[in-house]
Amino acid sequence: MWLHAPLCMDLNADVGEGGAWDEALFEGGITSANAACGGHAGDAFTMADACARAVRHGVALGAHPGYADRANFGRRELALSLAELTESFRGQIEALAVAASRAGIRLGHVKPHGALYHFLHQDRDAAEACARVVAAGWPDAALVGLPEGEWRAAAGRAGLGYVSEGFLDRAYLSDGTLVARDQPGAVLTEETAVVVQALALARAGRVRTLCVHSDGQDAVRFLGAARRALVTAGFTISSARPE
Repeated sequence: MWLHAPLCMDLNADVGEGGAWDEALFEGGITSANAACGGHAGDAFTMADACARAVRHGVALGAHPGYADRANFGRRELALSLAELTESFRGQIEALAVAASRAGIRLGHVKPHGALYHFLHQDRDAAEACARVVAAGWPDAALVGLPEGEWRAAAGRAGLGYVSEGFLDRAYLSDGTLVARDQPGAVLTEETAVVVQALALARAGRVRTLCVHSDGQDAVRFLGAARRALVTAGFTISSARPE
């Protein structure tokens, strides 16, 4: 199984969020793309564009649903009922699934965005409800998230695959959680630090995909540097199989 092949690593990026570097990231060697689907960002045009690019470059496609709060780019937790949350979550994935079907590609994974990403790792009820949404509509899609937490547990209970994720360009606390974005040093800005972190995360064996954020001006450079370092270290770069 893929889980026993620690020298395989997936590289993913969040796309369709209005950044200027999407095509360069596809060309630069990502193996998975998480497409914004109308919540924090994205519309029918950007979704169709992301799907077409995934097909053209042979990249695995996933949904990237977030809180429908464009003013804050989905980075602020919203007080939603469970019904409201699951309705928004389902609607966003369905929107991308329609675009994917038209492009002749399937949704292989679901990775929440921003504040929703962290909320689903912390709240059991919300994680269970959203995992059931995926299991009911897209049972072959894996959930993507942190190595530990409620989101991973919910995937197991829903019978879904799971892909543990690390971040090339975000700083970590000693407990393995991410430094909050409003704190100094939350985002790595030096290529050397990104490469060191990519290699450390890959060698530790706890993650199967590494994310580079597409909204940073250095995203393409960081992706290239990390990919070269991983290949030099003996890693095969390929889309992730669920654990």
